[in-house]
Amino acid sequence: MTSTASGTVREFKMPDVGEGLTEAEILKWYVQPGDTVTDGQVVCEVETAKAAVELPIPFDGVVHELRFPEGTTVDVGQVIIAVETGSGGSAPAPAAVPTPAAAPTPAATEEAPARQPVLVGYGVSQGSTKRRPRKATAAPAAPLNGHGEAPAAPAAPVAATVPAQGSRPLAKPPVRKLAKDLGIDLATVTPTGPDGIITREDVHAAAAPAPVAPAPVLAAPAVEALPAPVPAGDRETRIPVKGVRKVTAQAMVGSAFTAPHVTEFITLDVTRTMKLVADLKADPDMAGLRVNPLLLIAKAVLIAVRRNPEVNASWDEANQEIVLKHYVNLGIAAATPRGLIVPNIKDAHLKTLPELSGSLSDLVATAREGKTSPADMQGGTLTITNVGVFGVDTGTPIINPGESAILAVGAIKAQPWVHKGKVKPRQVTTLALSFDHRLIDGELGSKFLADIAAVLEHPRRLITWS
Repeated sequence: MTSTASGTVREFKMPDVGEGLTEAEILKWYVQPGDTVTDGQVVCEVETAKAAVELPIPFDGVVHELRFPEGTTVDVGQVIIAVETGSGGSAPAPAAVPTPAAAPTPAATEEAPARQPVLVGYGVSQGSTKRRPRKATAAPAAPLNGHGEAPAAPAAPVAATVPAQGSRPLAKPPVRKLAKDLGIDLATVTPTGPDGIITREDVHAAAAPAPVAPAPVLAAPAVEALPAPVPAGDRETRIPVKGVRKVTAQAMVGSAFTAPHVTEFITLDVTRTMKLVADLKADPDMAGLRVNPLLLIAKAVLIAVRRNPEVNASWDEANQEIVLKHYVNLGIAAATPRGLIVPNIKDAHLKTLPELSGSLSDLVATAREGKTSPADMQGGTLTITNVGVFGVDTGTPIINPGESAILAVGAIKAQPWVHKGKVKPRQVTTLALSFDHRLIDGELGSKFLADIAAVLEHPRRLITWS
């Protein structure tokens, strides 16, 4: 926190909006320098841990400076915005520091700002401010305009408006920033503002006939604010690795080189499941709910977990323990405009089919809107990824970090299949189960995958095995 001629500047730091986050990318600013903000007002949107999160400011004031442009990745704890929290109606000179039997003088003096309580996301730093020379006759303070500057006032005596020789030129922080951007030495600028303050117009006049730069919103050039591909010649394009792509890459590398992956496959006839999907769509109890094959596949996975509870576990490397989970937080891999994310349905094992349908719909809608919170992507136990929506038969998925297994669902296609002794066209798909071999051995993994297939081949087991 610092003090200026018109008030106190408080800084807001990038907070940790999730567990263990170290950085976030600024997606969009909702305010600009000079805007008035109130406690709790959202000032920007950031992306972190694969989620877009809106950040509110924890105090009132006028935006003094945005420290980073949109598209910049900022470490947690760095100051991202400064807000002037002084009085918005006038700009009085700071009170003089009391001294015994000493009369005020025009010389500049310094005083320490009052210490403010530390709030989440920002802290207190020491600053200083220079007092203005006192005028011989007191006059009412001039009202501020929308840019934090005082309008022109009647001419004052030269001795009261011209700073003492060798003192720092009087100018507000935005004006100093403008002068710095234009390469103007404030000591060479003739002030026209009240009390000898240099205004924006004074700086622009000193810069003439050079082109006038826009108000200093952001220090970095616009090209840096856009997370766009970086040209590297006619034959290749370089794309910065950041945001979702960066987080996903780090997680997948960590998983692939930490957990010993094993993948098993099974091809099965899901014709009966597809008929059940059609029946459920017409069921009044499912009216208004989204019913698709993924819903029944998710239910089949939950039933298979109940029959094989040892698959629902995690590996505690620090304590060298296997942690059995007595709950299922079912992850659903979702492709979004920002990349692949894996939110999970908390306590999915406790949900009825209609409740599971509603949770799946909410999860997908929130993910596509980019509003999935970090909490929704933490604590998963196992995951389903539906690669079949892209027309892919199957794959070898990488386990989501901290989980035990991931099931890939391939495309459902009409294929020739032996049914009741005859070759007939049936709806067929292939499932691929990748699992952590530290937790799940071949027998357990095979039983788990076979139980999922059994439910989907004969969906009446949704009732008999529940």
